[in-house]
Amino acid sequence: MKKVLIIAYYWPPAGGPGVQRWLKFVKYLPDFEIEPIVYVPENATYPIIDQDLINQVNKNVTVLKQPIKEPYKLASIFSKKSATTISSGIIKAEKKQSFIEKMLLYVRGNFFIPDARVGWVNPSVDYLSNYIKTNAVDVIITTGPPHSMHLIGLELQKRFAVKWIADFRDPWTSIGYHKELKLTDKSAQKHKDLERLVLTKADTILTTSFTTKQEFAEITQKPIHVITNGYDIETIEKPPLDEKFTISHIGSLLSKRNPHILWKALNEILQENEQFRSDFQLQLIGKVSSEIIDTIKEFQLDAYLNVLGYVSHTEALKYQRSSQVLLLIEIDSFETIGIIPGKLFEYMAAERPILAIGPKQSDVEKIIKDTNAGKYFNYDNLQEVKQFILDCYTNYQQNNLKVHGIGLQYFSRKKLTEKLAGVIKNV
Repeated sequence: MKKVLIIAYYWPPAGGPGVQRWLKFVKYLPDFEIEPIVYVPENATYPIIDQDLINQVNKNVTVLKQPIKEPYKLASIFSKKSATTISSGIIKAEKKQSFIEKMLLYVRGNFFIPDARVGWVNPSVDYLSNYIKTNAVDVIITTGPPHSMHLIGLELQKRFAVKWIADFRDPWTSIGYHKELKLTDKSAQKHKDLERLVLTKADTILTTSFTTKQEFAEITQKPIHVITNGYDIETIEKPPLDEKFTISHIGSLLSKRNPHILWKALNEILQENEQFRSDFQLQLIGKVSSEIIDTIKEFQLDAYLNVLGYVSHTEALKYQRSSQVLLLIEIDSFETIGIIPGKLFEYMAAERPILAIGPKQSDVEKIIKDTNAGKYFNYDNLQEVKQFILDCYTNYQQNNLKVHGIGLQYFSRKKLTEKLAGVIKNV
């Protein structure tokens, strides 16, 4: 079997979307004659914890761990709440940021390049160099963000001339929050230089979206493969559908993921339809920005709002399958057209209609259209959003709210791992 060393930051008990991709790849790689060896931090300060995921780690896989010094622990001395919020990716609009929040963002962006885990690079290179000398590996895979993981792969490739695959779950310098880090010109250029170095030195690049592949192809001549995120065949009992007409969002709702047209459409329907007022529920599961809550209150939807906070991945899957409609929101900007949230594929597997709102000509729009998994709208499609909700509600009243997906099997985790195995064998 080909031995592959996977260098990652997110690993159980980490929760959230960052952990799912490689947890599942590691689960299935041995089925394709590849032995994964995983290297992760021993004492990471994860913003979200999901103890249930520990049980999903392949018991036969070697997991190497080394301590990491987390600067967010130091940042919490100034403001624990702000440090936790920023580390989980929720950044307030600039005019609403406190002095402490502005300071933390400036320090994060300019003193920790490419990210807050850069201090783990040198100790990891030393540890893994000693490991590789006595335990030969055929391929190294680094997955980011955090993109510091790629710097570990870069140095190991220099030392051992080993094949290296760099996996980008998200873009680097073009991702939406990058401009929120208050970067100086010098720091912004350093990010660009490091990005180019990784993209030109790695033997193969993986991306999760077609747009990111096009973006990277302008920087490097190296092979780039799109392997999206996907869904696993989860062995959990399928719950009954909610009796309420529940529209649910599962996952983080950042400040800029704030679709006023949706809140306005719901407000208008509630004013116009008495029965809808009796049946409707808006359910938010996961970390939600306070600005989102404030906007929902402005549109007088708070009486119908149920905020559950973070739940385990297993519980999230149950909520996906019991909801009447699943909500998918992306920031309305050019930078997000290539972002494909991992939950999209779990939404599709839940077989509930998806109401998606995001930027024009996005990768998500294409996937939803191709798979017939729901409807995708732009931020100026108020009447279209309203009509889709009403159509779903009518079908709900008739006990006939269903979705008929097409080609979902291509997004199963095992099928995607088969594609990954092909890349590994040919690198």
